[in-house]
Amino acid sequence: MRTVLAVDGGNSKTDVALVGEDGSVLATRRGAAFEPQSAGVGVAIDVIGDAVRLLGPDLVPPFADHVAAYVAGADLPVEEEAIRDEILAREYGRDVVVGNDTFALLRAGASGPAGVAVVCGAGINAVGVSPTGEVARYPALGRLTGDWGGGMGLGEETLWHAVRAEDGRGPATALDRAVREHFGTRTVEETALAIHFGDLSPSRLHELVPVLMAVAATGDEVARSIVVRMADEVTVLAVVALRRLDLLGTPMEVVLGGGVLTARDPLLSDLIERRFAEQAPQAKLIVADVPPIMGAALLGLDALGATEEAKTRLRAHFHAMA
Repeated sequence: MRTVLAVDGGNSKTDVALVGEDGSVLATRRGAAFEPQSAGVGVAIDVIGDAVRLLGPDLVPPFADHVAAYVAGADLPVEEEAIRDEILAREYGRDVVVGNDTFALLRAGASGPAGVAVVCGAGINAVGVSPTGEVARYPALGRLTGDWGGGMGLGEETLWHAVRAEDGRGPATALDRAVREHFGTRTVEETALAIHFGDLSPSRLHELVPVLMAVAATGDEVARSIVVRMADEVTVLAVVALRRLDLLGTPMEVVLGGGVLTARDPLLSDLIERRFAEQAPQAKLIVADVPPIMGAALLGLDALGATEEAKTRLRAHFHAMA
């Protein structure tokens, strides 16, 4: 029986799954963060190898017939190629496909390969795939390529407004008190300086997302404006992808994933639903309730030409684990 090594590599962890062609999940493990852009491609691929070896100390390459690696940091074709070349050089699998992790989210949440996925976790990105295989995607390199939002973006925006409210440059908002209370600082400026001098990790700004949502729920105009902008960004990413694929008037699944969206904040969720009803009424919104590693495994089974029965067996395993 042929096998698939599925990889879901993200900014906080790397999941691997060894899957049989019949859809049976033989083993799964979780490894360290997959960060080719900061740590280097070689180090990132080491993370995959280390995670696979946790499946069994005697495992040696090739680990599977097909490697389906859908990972953060593969935002451009040249980056996908570099990661694929390194995996092939390590002989982790006889055949290798590398793609951005949004493709795994789409395959995990949608009923088939086609649709649109929007991920809003630490960052934000989207991808669309038509029923005939055409792809619409974005470079997703942050502000350089027009991106805004995600957990880090929301955290930065929350701190920005809190500082300006505190020193008088901006309108009053309960965000300044909420930020002080969350980090236990005397002033918001003290929080900002702690980040500047390295006493507080910038990654902790992600913690301000639930703080922002809680303040917005009280009707605070500044906090609510940030959440409204986030809803606008999620919507426009999907709508533009659908328009590029000429699918805006066609019933199509739109999968929402990442911690910011799977938290199902009532205000943000309602705003997104209202905008889709206005701008893409044929879209069916789906909040992902299974891990993207399932999508990577399904894409691997697609590549092997596995049966629908095998894919159903795979889905049943991950749904039971969710």
